[in-house]
Amino acid sequence: MSTIPPPETIKVKELRVACDGGGDIAPALGHPRVYLHIDDNGYVECGYCDRRFVLEGGPADTDS
Repeated sequence: MSTIPPPETIKVKELRVACDGGGDIAPALGHPRVYLHIDDNGYVECGYCDRRFVLEGGPADTDS
């Protein structure tokens, strides 16, 4: 894992996630929708907005 914390961490239950940068901001101000796949490390980061998607119960889930 990187030493700089991600701007936002989202826990998910699926290995395939979509990110469009939406959320607290209007979707029109986000980025193109990209589909990401969580590998064996238990997380994936969006290349546009740096959000980190963590698989619940996976190796990167520090709350389990």
